Amino acid sequence: MDRRQFIGRSIAGAAGVAVATSPLAFAASSCSTAPAKKGQDVELKLSFQEGTAPGENLGQKLDYMENLGIVGLEVGGRGLKDRVSELQQALNGRNIKISAICAGFDGFILSEDPEIKNLFDTTMREIVEAAGQLGSTGVIMVPAFNAQTPCMPHTAETRQYLVDQMHELGEFALKCNTKVILEPLNRRECHYLRLVGDAAAICRDSQSEGVKCMGDFWHMQEETSDYAAFISAGAKYLQHVHVASRGRRLMPGEDPEVDNYVEGMRALKEIGYQNYVSFECGTKGEREQTVPAAVALLREQWQLA
Repeated sequence: MDRRQFIGRSIAGAAGVAVATSPLAFAASSCSTAPAKKGQDVELKLSFQEGTAPGENLGQKLDYMENLGIVGLEVGGRGLKDRVSELQQALNGRNIKISAICAGFDGFILSEDPEIKNLFDTTMREIVEAAGQLGSTGVIMVPAFNAQTPCMPHTAETRQYLVDQMHELGEFALKCNTKVILEPLNRRECHYLRLVGDAAAICRDSQSEGVKCMGDFWHMQEETSDYAAFISAGAKYLQHVHVASRGRRLMPGEDPEVDNYVEGMRALKEIGYQNYVSFECGTKGEREQTVPAAVALLREQWQLA
């Protein structure tokens, strides 16, 4: 073998090793792997927010939900401490449980105003206590909406402050037998937390089992991949999922050209997701038609996943 042949073969061999061991090649081989068998046994546990089902009162709404096979009820946190008995009685003997509690607190955790921050601390803890009494999977919270001021700047120091605050709040939630759930939003609503993976990293760094995160298929327009977003959180941190149509935030199926949830659902199956997929959406049509159609669509796509 002369010098030219030796160099040529060496370069070709090195290139082959580089391609085979590159992150891109690893990702491609990983993504082509068949879903884990356990994923085929994961149940799609659908949940409705209180305003989703048709009905003139809570009892009628719950009857409607049971007839559709809906097993979770997501309620708002405002005034929740005064509704605990009402909700417990309404759900007694039914195959429906409280899923997550949707916010409802006053103030926000990243406020620079001590009075606003104290208001958050007080009202959030009241909701967390009530959530624990109801057996809820957790209380959903957003660190700060764009319109909330004065807000701490988006810096590494602010992130560490949030991590420390979430640790305290998560430990309190554990004592109440529930969790707190960070929700990423799209950039039109929130400048601070927009990706599921970022929320999961804060969960990790908080070092509290009481701090979890969620994904919302509508807000996840920020993500490059539904599949990757849920995989990035994994079963360890993903505690809740919201769903809506992906164009106008209506019932799934009302934006048919974009209402595809299969890749995200495939990730939920692969991580063995055990909690709820909850409707957070409106409708342009009659609920008696759009709600059951949306449920049927999600169940069909779950099977495809």
